[in-house]
Amino acid sequence: MKRFAVILLVSLSACAGGASRPEGFQPKLANPSAIIAAEIAFNRLAQEKGQWTAFRETAAKEAVMFLPQPTLAQDWLKGKANPPVSVKWQPHKAFMSCDGKTGVTTGAAQWPNGRNGYFTTIWQLMQRNPQDAGEWQWVLDHGDFIESGRPAPEMIETRVASCKGRAPAELVAPPEGAKMKAGYSRDQSLSYTWVVLPDGARTLEVKLWNGTGSDTVLLDKVAAE
Repeated sequence: MKRFAVILLVSLSACAGGASRPEGFQPKLANPSAIIAAEIAFNRLAQEKGQWTAFRETAAKEAVMFLPQPTLAQDWLKGKANPPVSVKWQPHKAFMSCDGKTGVTTGAAQWPNGRNGYFTTIWQLMQRNPQDAGEWQWVLDHGDFIESGRPAPEMIETRVASCKGRAPAELVAPPEGAKMKAGYSRDQSLSYTWVVLPDGARTLEVKLWNGTGSDTVLLDKVAAE
C-alpha cells in the first residue's frame, strides 16, 4: 500500500476574519524543532511498531485521507494491518506559524521496494487548555513518487511566519468539479490549500505570512493515478 499516493489528511479550523494583534503583543516563541522532532518520532514509531499503527497513534481525530477522494483517516486506519516493512522518511524542511501551534514538514521518503518519493505533513498542537503543553498530531500527510531520491541537506531548513501586521484569510474558488479546502493556523500566519480534481490529481500549497503579504513556501503537485 502506498503511503503518500493514498494519503492526504486535512483539517485545521479556518477563521473567517484576519488575525489582528494588540499593540505590544509578544507571541510565544515558535519552535520549528518541535515539529521536526515530531516527524522523526513518527518515522521511528513506524519502524518499531508498524506503519499504520504509527499513523493511527499520531493522527488527529478529524484527519482526512484521500483514496483518492476524501475519507476519514481514523475510519480507514482502524484495524488496518501493517505492511511487513514500513516506508522510511526524513524531514528536510520545516515551516511554522507565528504562534508556534501549526507547522509543516517536508522531505524524502523511501519505500521497501526501492522506490523514492517525498512527503509533506501538516502538524497541529492539540491542547485541552492554554496551560496544557499539548501534543503534536498530524492533520495532513501526502506525497508522491519521484524518479530519484531527494538528497539530504546538511541542515534542516526552517522558517517561521512573521508576527507583524495582520494575516487575512484568502477566499479562492475551486476549479469546476474539484474538491478543495483551505486551512489556517489559529493566528492565520500559516495557511494551506489542497485541491483534488475528479481524476484524483491534486495540489497542495503552503503559505507563510511575511508581515505585509503571504509567500508560497511549498507547492506540491501530484498527477492522477
